[in-house]
Amino acid sequence: MKEETSKRRALGMGLEQLFNSEVLDFDQVEEKIIQQTPKDEIVELPINELMSNPYQPRKVFDENALNELANSIKEHGVFQPIIVKKTIKGYNIIAGERRVKACMIAGINKIPAIIRDFSDDEMMQIALLENLQRENLSAIEEAKAYKSIIESLKLTQDELAKKLGKSRSHITNMLGLLRLPISVQDMVLYNKISMGHARILSKLESYDQIETLAEKIVNEKLSVRDLEHLTESSSYKRSVQLKKQRNKDEYKYVEKVLIDKLGTKVSISGNKIKISFATKEDLNRILEILDIEVE
Repeated sequence: MKEETSKRRALGMGLEQLFNSEVLDFDQVEEKIIQQTPKDEIVELPINELMSNPYQPRKVFDENALNELANSIKEHGVFQPIIVKKTIKGYNIIAGERRVKACMIAGINKIPAIIRDFSDDEMMQIALLENLQRENLSAIEEAKAYKSIIESLKLTQDELAKKLGKSRSHITNMLGLLRLPISVQDMVLYNKISMGHARILSKLESYDQIETLAEKIVNEKLSVRDLEHLTESSSYKRSVQLKKQRNKDEYKYVEKVLIDKLGTKVSISGNKIKISFATKEDLNRILEILDIEVE
């Protein structure tokens, strides 16, 4: 009992260190769990007792990729055990859902697994990391994964960008997609419209206009450039608009919006906007967010 408690504590410390570390890396999580699991604790579990992780961000699985993995498993077997958590009804898959689905296609009834008693937060974090770093998520799935990590780990967008090795503008643009109407998010999820289209639509204020344009993109096969030209018209309002205010701090809310978008200090006074930056790299990051190219 003491040995099992100590093992669980070691794993917990490993996860805590990982999620508080400068860079998030799913391979470190999986490697740590496998290394700390004796071979006699890797068990064969029936496929029909396995259930999806409730925090699994992926909603759509690539059938061709699953078939390729199924063929590989038929020939070579499952290369690495999945990680699961025992529940009343069976086992929740924490990591390795694609391997499970591929085994089902291959007609394999059992799969090697490591059983671990993770908390709900740890289950979510591991599932999100596996999909972000190993799988090709759709733009909407990726955006929802970012949102979940930010909320669960209480990170800023800038902190998450650094941990995942992404640009701040990429995180901001992805999260912006979640402002789209659900019907349009579904069109992105099922690849009916591209990330480029979605990014432009997410900047617009009117849900009705967004939905109408999304249908127009599909029906008329509009390119991203076509959509850009179309939305330059004054009839399409952007989601961030100046509003009339009567107090002396009339631009404070604009400063707040810019600070959140740029991740740096911004001040507005005397009809001028002052944007601060720390280094050349920081300036390049801000220019990237503003979509400004300097020769």
